[in-house]
Amino acid sequence: MVLRHEWKHEINPSDMITLRHRLQAVIKPDEHTTDGKYEIRSLYFDNLADKALREKLDGVNIREKFRIRYYNGDTSYIQLEKKSKRGNLGTKESAILSKEEAQAIIDGDHDWMRLHESPLVKELYTKITTQGLRPKTIVDYTREAYIYPPGNVRVTMDYHIRTGLFHTDFLNPDCPTIPIDDSTIILEVKWDEWLPDIIRDIVGLKDRHCVAFSKYAACRVFD
Repeated sequence: MVLRHEWKHEINPSDMITLRHRLQAVIKPDEHTTDGKYEIRSLYFDNLADKALREKLDGVNIREKFRIRYYNGDTSYIQLEKKSKRGNLGTKESAILSKEEAQAIIDGDHDWMRLHESPLVKELYTKITTQGLRPKTIVDYTREAYIYPPGNVRVTMDYHIRTGLFHTDFLNPDCPTIPIDDSTIILEVKWDEWLPDIIRDIVGLKDRHCVAFSKYAACRVFD
C-alpha cells in the first residue's frame, strides 16, 4: 500500500486561470480528460452516526471513507473506492463494480458481496453489516487534471461542486443536484516520495495555505 503526500488549497477563479496557464506550459493534461477536464459523480457512504463526516470535521488523524464513482456520465465503468488518511498522507484502494452491482448496493441488496472476488467489496460488506454504512449523498464536480511523471505528481483543480442532498439515485443522470458555492475551487497536489521544485514553484500562490477541505463534508452542509 503506497501512501502519497497531499496538499489541498482553496483558490479563487483568478488563481485557477493563473495556475492553468502555468501548468499547461510545463506539464500535460491527464490523458483521460477531454479538453483537459472531466466530470465526476461520487456516492459517499456513512453510518447513522455520521462517522466519516464527524472524523473529518474533528480532524481525526487516521480515518477512512468509502465511495463509488463514475466519470463523464459513463456508467459502464464504475469504481468502488476506499480512501484512507494518516495525517497528510493518503492512499486509495479500488475495485470495479458492474452497473447492476452498484445498483444492488444502493438498493440495500448486500448478500452477494460477501462472496465477491474483490477483497475491497468484501470489506465494504463487512462494514455495511457491522458498522451500518449506507449510501449518504451524491457529490458532482468538474475536474481539471495534470500529470508530471517525476515524483508521480498529480495536480487537479475541482470546481462546480454540487450536492445531491439526501438523494442516492447515483445512476440516474437526471437526479437533481444543487451547487454548494459557485466560487469554491479546490487545488490538490499529490505525489509519492518527493515533489519536484518546478511543480512546487508552479502551484505556489501568495497567501494560499493548505486547508482540510472535504467535498463530502461540504456537500453535507444542508443536512
